[in-house]
Amino acid sequence: MSKRMKIMVVTLLLVVSLASSFGAGYTLGSRTLPSPSQGLGSVEQAWNIIFQDYVDKDSLDASLLSQAAIKGMVEALDDPYTAYLDAETYQLSLSNLQGKFEGIGAHVAIKDEQLMIIAPIADSPAAKAGIRAGDIIVEIDDKPASEMSLAEAVLCIRGTKGTSVRLLILHQGESEPQEIEIVRAEIEVPSIRFEMRGDIAYINITNFSEDTNKELSPVLESITQEAATGIILDLRSNPGGLLQTVVDVASRFLEAGVVVNVVDNRGKSTPLTVKPNGVTTNLPLVVLVDGYSASGSEVLAGALQDHARATIAGTSTYGKGSVNTLRQLKDGSGLYITTAYWLTPNGRLIEGEGIDPDYELELIGEDAIQWAINYLKGK
Repeated sequence: MSKRMKIMVVTLLLVVSLASSFGAGYTLGSRTLPSPSQGLGSVEQAWNIIFQDYVDKDSLDASLLSQAAIKGMVEALDDPYTAYLDAETYQLSLSNLQGKFEGIGAHVAIKDEQLMIIAPIADSPAAKAGIRAGDIIVEIDDKPASEMSLAEAVLCIRGTKGTSVRLLILHQGESEPQEIEIVRAEIEVPSIRFEMRGDIAYINITNFSEDTNKELSPVLESITQEAATGIILDLRSNPGGLLQTVVDVASRFLEAGVVVNVVDNRGKSTPLTVKPNGVTTNLPLVVLVDGYSASGSEVLAGALQDHARATIAGTSTYGKGSVNTLRQLKDGSGLYITTAYWLTPNGRLIEGEGIDPDYELELIGEDAIQWAINYLKGK
């Protein structure tokens, strides 16, 4: 997968998952922007001409024209992570990442202007209906997905439990799309799965929610009780989440130092450092990543790699290394706008570059886990 392809990962569980897709580091705020200088005069002039001279004056809708103008400015930025949200979508996006959602249960991406499934959530309605990683969503309830923004697609697919959505899906390797109807449900998604593989602890972090760090505490306690000799941290297909959670999780494995540097549009760098917060571990660590390890998972992998704390194995991550801030507009709509970039502790840019593993693996699934077990055992 190209490191520079414009992918936006999003959980189709709740529109707040836009915070995940736009990346860990999502912030919320409303501020008064500086007075405009060049450029806005022409926009105001065009607006006045339309309302003064347009022949079908009764058809003019100031709200629709305003939205269209904003969408045009956003599109001109050519930034896959900056987006306009209408008022309804904005309100939905204010919910918190709490690990319980209503929807179909899948992660998606936009690749080459196509809506693509990254992975269905295990045991979710999407998985049970036959949705697979790599599927292309052609239509949503008979509407072409190619004509929708990511936010619009999410809004169409998500919904209250018990309701259904029809997706026209093109499976990888097939030439004819298939219509699949999925009944939405409430989905509880613990962000951590843990099990012992002999004396090796296997920890799979699926996303960084506000509960992830809390979920990690009993896991690390169990690892001590089980006398584990090493840890596998599986971040494959992890789309990110909340930046503070990423820092908290990193602080479980690092004793001190910078986790990530946040660089704003003035070039100011703000380092976020390790803050011990409970049970920690210094056991040998292998981190598994892939092309869908994004955003917060890249921050964590990059920090552990730069501090020589872990061996990173798998394939290069996809390179989502920017912070997006949600701003509310006067009409109740909002903007997600890219406000900063992330650099690893050693100053490596994540955006568009990703994290390259120490060991490139062609292995997937359980085979990659077995490789990590063998590595930790010195085989």
